[in-house]
Amino acid sequence: MKKENAVTIFETLASGIRLDIYRVLVRAGFDGKVASELAQELGLAPNKLSFHLKSMSHAGVVTVEQEGRFQRYRADLPVMLDVIAYLTEECCSGHPEQCETIREQSCCSPAVLPPLIKSKEN
Repeated sequence: MKKENAVTIFETLASGIRLDIYRVLVRAGFDGKVASELAQELGLAPNKLSFHLKSMSHAGVVTVEQEGRFQRYRADLPVMLDVIAYLTEECCSGHPEQCETIREQSCCSPAVLPPLIKSKEN
């Protein structure tokens, strides 16, 4: 991931409302949610929700698919994992032993953490 893409994503998710929308969509997984479901779940007016979803779509953090009269939104999960990888790819670079304790304390799934590479000295 390029730094410019990461910055755009962080700027988009810096809004509390957008972060709430994104978390709901992540929880919904591949099923996603139609806009009316999102509006109801989050207690947002449809026009306000639409404004935020458009911005999120342009930033690439959500996808949208037309289903008849409705639009189904999904968190772009590969992009989310790319952001996590971007943030963590140089963690404890050269000293993986420093990461072991931090990883144990993290609530993040080990599946999305960067691999723990043993140092060449071991």
